Amino acid sequence: MSTGKSLEAPAQQQPQPSGSPKAGGRFKRLLTTENLMLAPAITVLASITIFPFLYLIYASLMDFALAMDDPTFAGLRNWVRLFKDPAIAQSWKVTLIYAVVGLGLEVIIGVGVALLLYATPWGRNIFVTLWMLPIFVAPVVAGLLGWFMLNSSYGLYAWVLQLVGINTDIFGNVATALPAVILIDVWEWTPLITLIVLSGLQSLPSEPLEAAEVDGASYWQKLRYVILPLSARIIVVAMLIRSMDIMRFIDTIFITTAGGPADSTKIIGLRLFEVAFRFMDIGYAAAIGLSMLFVTILLGQAFVKVMYGR
Repeated sequence: MSTGKSLEAPAQQQPQPSGSPKAGGRFKRLLTTENLMLAPAITVLASITIFPFLYLIYASLMDFALAMDDPTFAGLRNWVRLFKDPAIAQSWKVTLIYAVVGLGLEVIIGVGVALLLYATPWGRNIFVTLWMLPIFVAPVVAGLLGWFMLNSSYGLYAWVLQLVGINTDIFGNVATALPAVILIDVWEWTPLITLIVLSGLQSLPSEPLEAAEVDGASYWQKLRYVILPLSARIIVVAMLIRSMDIMRFIDTIFITTAGGPADSTKIIGLRLFEVAFRFMDIGYAAAIGLSMLFVTILLGQAFVKVMYGR
């Protein structure tokens, strides 16, 4: 029986040219108010970062004289030296220990304090203000405080350690210098982790918590199955920010130990500073700087995959 409807196959859609309404609509979506407002800042940021980045690549392929004039082409000599230099490998090892131990302590303490502040019914603003005070201290000042407190001659903490039988020069001992600078970093930057995580906790949806309370869940059950899973991405963001800062900031270590003793606290950022401004080896320093950039990009990509992964 005929249904009165055409049984002809639908015509295949032809690809639209680049000037089609669909392409024009995509272009219009780019011209949103947000993108137009961000365009000047993005343009300025790109203009002041692209040239230094390209010059850094150029410098890594050159051999600069002490006067930093008339550089000669070195090819991949600086890069080959970079992968064969045992001092660079030692600095990356120290950086890895410094980052893993320091970041681990900061996350554990920072998340714990954030949970305590989140559960505090009164006086939260006062506690948050007091806890955030180390953030407002410059890293150089934090290094000076650590130096004066742990100095073996007149430091308060060193005197307390001597009372319990630990009589050693903390910054002059290979076994204690790195833990000391890690603790200074933890003291200064743990409040930043707390601030980021606390902001995420305060923005959590109330429905899952209310449902857990109705089901009779205890605090630890709510913490394990509701609070921590919902705030996991915020914690990863905090770890990403701090991991990038750990490789860049050298102020505290420079003030306290200057990388010593025996390079036990010389992280890769301090090694870069030494090569560039002490030995004036600009080409080699540029290669070290680019390697740090590559590691930072890979680290950021890993954190992003963790944040958006299962």
